[in-house]
Amino acid sequence: MTVFVKQRGEGATRLREHVAELMTKASANKHLSREQFAAQFGPDPEAISVIQRFARRNGLHVLEDPDHPGKPTVELAGTVRALSHAFGVRLQLIWTPHGVYRAPVSRIHIPPAVAPAIDAVTGFDSRPIARPHFRYVTAAPGRGRLAAARAAARSFDPPQVATLYDFPTGTDGSGETVAIIEFGGGYQAADLDEYFRRLHIAMPRVEAVSVDAATNSPTGDPNSADGEVELDIEIVGSVAPGADIAVYFAPNNDRSFANAILAAVHDAQRKPSIISISWGGPESSWPAGTRRLINRAMLAAAAMGVTVFVAAGDSGSSDGVRGPRAHVDFPASSRFAVGCGGTRLRADADHIAAETVWNDGAGGATGGGVSSFFRVPAFQRAIDPVSANPGRRPGRGVPDVAGNASPATGYNVLVDGVPLPVGGTSAVAPLWAGLTARLQQGLGRSVAPLLPALYANPDAFRDIRRGSNGAYSAGRGWDACTGLGSPNGTALADALATASESQGRSEASSGRRKSGKSASARGNAQEQAGTNPNV
Repeated sequence: MTVFVKQRGEGATRLREHVAELMTKASANKHLSREQFAAQFGPDPEAISVIQRFARRNGLHVLEDPDHPGKPTVELAGTVRALSHAFGVRLQLIWTPHGVYRAPVSRIHIPPAVAPAIDAVTGFDSRPIARPHFRYVTAAPGRGRLAAARAAARSFDPPQVATLYDFPTGTDGSGETVAIIEFGGGYQAADLDEYFRRLHIAMPRVEAVSVDAATNSPTGDPNSADGEVELDIEIVGSVAPGADIAVYFAPNNDRSFANAILAAVHDAQRKPSIISISWGGPESSWPAGTRRLINRAMLAAAAMGVTVFVAAGDSGSSDGVRGPRAHVDFPASSRFAVGCGGTRLRADADHIAAETVWNDGAGGATGGGVSSFFRVPAFQRAIDPVSANPGRRPGRGVPDVAGNASPATGYNVLVDGVPLPVGGTSAVAPLWAGLTARLQQGLGRSVAPLLPALYANPDAFRDIRRGSNGAYSAGRGWDACTGLGSPNGTALADALATASESQGRSEASSGRRKSGKSASARGNAQEQAGTNPNV
């Protein structure tokens, strides 16, 4: 079990205020180191002691985690009987074609004596919570090889896509570490060696990191999660070959999904500044507590200068949920994640000939829409996204950005020894992660929190105006299919550099003034960042 510990004192409020200030131009780039974060916003030591005493009284073991001192968690281990008794939970086993899973049939009860120390408890439910968002070309029976061959003629090596999107030259991501989070499958070193050799690119440094005992475990089947893992690594590694890549492997359940993000955010050894997540599921399928905990982890990421990119899904505006209503994918819908949608890209030599919303019908379509759980953040206030569902409620709009995703115009990768064109919004998250590594190398700083800067610079995007993902259609400016659009990397680099110069002048000026903020000013800053709990 993972017990999420309450923050000390008014730590939660102060953290929201800190990120709110980061999201204002005058306060950008004041990120905390992981050590500073642990000291200022880490879990309450007294709360940890209370949980440890509770564990001992109930015959549970407390597992140490010395590598992540700022993580707001305590890991407990014990028999099913002991853990169930400690938290008053009744469990059942669920048999499925894919395995046997454990699930609670009653609510988790946190005893009053320990409740002030605990924010949430996860781990009783072992069912898969997320799915990978990658797609191969679909074809009529018996014609798979022919369709794949035709698709390959229209697909791209990832560096070609980087060139089409005008990624800034003279950069390769050196000095940056990109975290890739995976919930199954694995990569084979021989595949990576061969892939980068074919592209004439030096093999990047790739390290597998275990979370909750999961490991790099390739199945040998390209149709498995191996396709996701190798796609992510090969895109990041080929568009930003100078960056280090840390692949965090975790089991696919709600506890480990949150733990994997926390492991990357609080990793004081590898210190990733960019996270790519190509997994997710409909917002409604996530426990409310888990959504809150993942948001809390991403809030911490923003405070430490870590940008999180998340695929927006491959099942159009329904997000794979049956029925007439539109849905969006989580964690792409988090206010602290950059949601990544998909396009269909056609090139003429080294120029973009056409780019539309990715919608291949049964072959998949970009996710996107309006959140049912998260309010409109400040950076989207000007566009005020409105749901296509009855009631037309406003909410957090998804995605923020886009990129080539159709498998018919996808990316040439190597999975379990098989060369394949692959697409899906899974490809867009690592593409943007690689671009961001190059942007940060050129700027010499982290770009987090990135979302306000993106919405302040719409001219740094190729606006996609044709196509639909079902309930939503593309149009001028932001839309719930492709967000702001696909990147113009050089224009975005220039915009961020100009913003840095302006911020430097502003900070120098403000440094000569008397510091201090009123409670009203702090509330206004929280509202600007979309982090005020009362908004």
